Amino acid sequence: MPENNTTTATDGAAGTAPAKRSLGTGPGRLLVTLYGVFTVAAASRSLYQLIAQFDRAPLAYSLSAVSAVVYGFITFSLVRGGEGARKAAFACCALELLGVLGIGTWTLLDRSAFPDATVWSDYGMGYLFIPIFLPVTGLIWLRRARSA
Repeated sequence: MPENNTTTATDGAAGTAPAKRSLGTGPGRLLVTLYGVFTVAAASRSLYQLIAQFDRAPLAYSLSAVSAVVYGFITFSLVRGGEGARKAAFACCALELLGVLGIGTWTLLDRSAFPDATVWSDYGMGYLFIPIFLPVTGLIWLRRARSA
């Protein structure tokens, strides 16, 4: 009879790879849900604006598309789980926070550069400031997930 070389998370045998721990469990489910909603919202909004209104505010609409990609990648990483995904999500959350702070400040200092709002304009005011709190919460959750 051939030997069974498959391992499970409960094996505990020496030499087995640790099981991937989903980052989207417990309180992480709320993060996955919010990032998923923001992925769909930012992607659908930016797709429409890029197709139908690109000449009106190309920078704003392009930045909204970038935010949709960032949200999507974070959502994917949180669902995927594992240490590599946690590190990637952590880096993207940090990038997202820098984006929200940078674009938020830019929109306040130079309104003419943004004739229409982005997801991150005015620190996410058009989205109830969730875009400024989401990466902070994500960074905290991902940091805690590392130590667990």
